[in-house]
Amino acid sequence: MRPKVAGGRAGDPFAPIADFGFLSDCETTALVAPSGNIEWMCLPRMDSPSVFGSILDRDAGYFRVGPAGVEVPAAQRYIPGTMVMETTWWVHGGWLVVTDALLMGPWHHETERSHTHRRAPTDYDADHVLLRMVRCVNGQAQVRLDCMPVFDYGQTPARWEHTGAGYHEAVARGNGVGLRLTTDMNVGFEGSLATSRTLLKQGESRFVALSWSEHAAPSSWEEAQERLVWTVHHWQHWLDRGRFPDHPWRSHLQRSALTLKGLTFAPSGAVAAAATTSLPESPGGDRNWDYRYTWIRDSTMALWAFYTLGYDWEANDFFYFITDVAEAAEGKLQIMYGLDGREELPESTLEHLTGYGNARPVRIGNEAYMQAQHDVWGAIIGSIYLFVRKRDRLDDRLWKIIIKQVEDALANWRTPDCGMWEVRGEPQHFTSSKIFCWVAAERGARLARVRGDQDRARRWQAAADEIHEDVLAHALDERGVFTAHYGATALDASALLIPLLGFLPADDKRVRETVLAIADELSEDDLVLRYRATETDDGFESEEGTFTICSFWLVSALVMIGELERARALCEKLLSYASPLQLYAEEIDPHTGRHLGNFPQAFTHLALINAVMQVIRAENDEPQPPLA
Repeated sequence: MRPKVAGGRAGDPFAPIADFGFLSDCETTALVAPSGNIEWMCLPRMDSPSVFGSILDRDAGYFRVGPAGVEVPAAQRYIPGTMVMETTWWVHGGWLVVTDALLMGPWHHETERSHTHRRAPTDYDADHVLLRMVRCVNGQAQVRLDCMPVFDYGQTPARWEHTGAGYHEAVARGNGVGLRLTTDMNVGFEGSLATSRTLLKQGESRFVALSWSEHAAPSSWEEAQERLVWTVHHWQHWLDRGRFPDHPWRSHLQRSALTLKGLTFAPSGAVAAAATTSLPESPGGDRNWDYRYTWIRDSTMALWAFYTLGYDWEANDFFYFITDVAEAAEGKLQIMYGLDGREELPESTLEHLTGYGNARPVRIGNEAYMQAQHDVWGAIIGSIYLFVRKRDRLDDRLWKIIIKQVEDALANWRTPDCGMWEVRGEPQHFTSSKIFCWVAAERGARLARVRGDQDRARRWQAAADEIHEDVLAHALDERGVFTAHYGATALDASALLIPLLGFLPADDKRVRETVLAIADELSEDDLVLRYRATETDDGFESEEGTFTICSFWLVSALVMIGELERARALCEKLLSYASPLQLYAEEIDPHTGRHLGNFPQAFTHLALINAVMQVIRAENDEPQPPLA
């Protein structure tokens, strides 16, 4: 049972982060609050300015369809195997069900090529329509529609006007975005609010569609139902392509796979770290970041997860995005990019927004893109190694990228950096950064042997051995436990990657002692901190929750050192902390179970897939494939 969550009292202005539902058409995403409000939606892309932003300020726009006078639903669920949500309501005298989906449809660009898609065309495409259908399944109930967009992160209120002859269609424009509301309800306006109210009796239904492109929305209930069914079947067919073990935890793997697909920006293949910006890592605090971008370090784990579950197309699309940006970076490869591959992600604050639960500042952009983080080379070389191992061939394009990235790693590994946690304090010789530089050199040497370049293979292997010796000489404390950085005594959860990346074998005493030290000393109620804020200069004074990715890393590491029972128990505990819809934010408060940070978080779901598959394979005595 999920622990009682703080902040969920009736009347609280902000719903708990974990109680939001997540919708996606692989270009746009939306978060649905338990009240039936769409409280976060950016158009036309998931990293565009928000149109509905009330998750960050109650005056920044919302879109609700639900019973009049009732805010708390009886239940919420996904239609199994889909990204389509159902919210069920009890009202005095009746029951309502609201179904929400970002519609998918057939490939649209048959007569002219897409100007946004860089990946190969598929059989399906985003319809650019948010569909909300409501039906009365028993008795009768008053239904209310309220749609109040506020463009450009809550700065420009909508100005609605009717189109057509009646009251069933309205349009609003702002910040370069045009919205069209189509419904079989009668819509009127109250300032910037488009609103409607109607009485539904048992068996009756209504639809509301919000669209923002040249693709037409459904014009009737029958068409809306047909396109909803198409979308349901699309997601179920997509999920059916995967390989999922027959195990009680299978539903968590499937929901994580669907979430990762939903965070994938289909035109480029990039995977967004999360759908949101500035959801706080500490309640009311200032650790609020924009995660609507793609991190190079996510690539190795993303490829591993997609390949493991049988989604080679998605893995390849992300891989091609990574190689696109690497090829374009004739100079320095960044740690992160925009979903379209853009390099500049200037960070600013939105002073007019109060923030979720009054957590300020609200940030857009992320200046961490300018940081020196030495894990980037190992991440991309590890990804290329996974890709090549699947195909047993290495072409000229990849080989040029490999040479550039390995040589950059070897030129920089001796210098300090900001580390994988992007600390904004003084640069250090972070242990994890050195290990990823070792990955770049060691996997690079393997790839050189595949290529037949024995001179580079020998030189890169010698460099890998030098990095390996340097880490062993400087990153261990007197107990033989790996520390956060050279000269430190503090622990860092990134050391859990040592056995996963193959830096040392899992049966090495130093690996075992490090894993157990993190489990015992860097955990709160069994959940793992990435580091203790009092021991690491990260540029902030506030505390933070436990990092869920690190807790799943601990599960994987415990499996590898032979602590299967402890790993299974921790995995069960972590799965119990999932949201009611089996989603995860970035962090968890170990004392309340409250989810913290941006939501849903791709890295958390990637680590879940890795950890759950590690436990299942260990239970079945199956071999564990390396992460990179």
